[in-house]
Amino acid sequence: MPRNTNEPVTVGAAQALERMKYEIATELGINDYQNIDKGSLPSRVNGYVGGNMTKKLVAYAEQALAGGAQAQITQSAPTEPIGSQGR
Repeated sequence: MPRNTNEPVTVGAAQALERMKYEIATELGINDYQNIDKGSLPSRVNGYVGGNMTKKLVAYAEQALAGGAQAQITQSAPTEPIGSQGR
């Protein structure tokens, strides 16, 4: 069972984020990132990919806001009270 329980706020965003992850890994010179065992990579390498994803997503948001877009991010309420997981 995957440990990541994060769900994208926008439906369909998961596939776009996966594509973005692999594109960024390629830009960073990490070839065939999709098929590499991520556990065998140093955390620094995986951190570079995630950090660059975050930088790019923040830049997209800043551009959208600067262009007059309204910030309308809504998040659904958690299905379980915070801190009750695993009990």
